[in-house]
Amino acid sequence: MHVYDKKIVGQRIRKRREAWGMSREQLAEQIGRVPRFCADIERGKAGMSIETMLSICHVLKLSPNDLLLQNVYAEPSNEIELIMAALQQCTDKQRKDSLALLKLFLTAIQ
Repeated sequence: MHVYDKKIVGQRIRKRREAWGMSREQLAEQIGRVPRFCADIERGKAGMSIETMLSICHVLKLSPNDLLLQNVYAEPSNEIELIMAALQQCTDKQRKDSLALLKLFLTAIQ
């Protein structure tokens, strides 16, 4: 049985937000909430509605399972894992477009 731990979920949100190089204010703006509320969520002082959770998951490219389930999924710890997590949330067309852009970028820097 898995237990919902607001502090752990908040830590996952903060780590993921920081890994994406996003400020708390930017996250708050993207999910339509005030920064103070996001801070309370990240500290585990406040819960969130399903709508807010889904918005956070969308912005941070997380599945609800990745966000909520304690000790089940490893959190991305480097750029490659962040890229892979983002690509998993994309449509097939978005993944193909991303690959084309990556190839173009890699060709340009050689």
